[in-house]
Amino acid sequence: MIGGEAIEFLRTVKEGDRIVVRYRLPDGSATDALGWFLRSDESAVAIATKRGMEVVAFATVIAAKQVPPPPEPRSRRNA
Repeated sequence: MIGGEAIEFLRTVKEGDRIVVRYRLPDGSATDALGWFLRSDESAVAIATKRGMEVVAFATVIAAKQVPPPPEPRSRRNA
């Protein structure tokens, strides 16, 4: 989902769902926040990522969508 659709999605997604949000940085470049949805309010969304909690302002959101759970870790092979 892009633009307004992405923001509507972020306002309705359920706590604990895994999502990715692409958003604009102050320098004009874009980055992604991948993790578990925590909460949203009128102006931002909070996502639990591997690096900690990220809060993304809706005004900077480019796109967002739900993503599947991460893959299971591979088992080690003995050489």
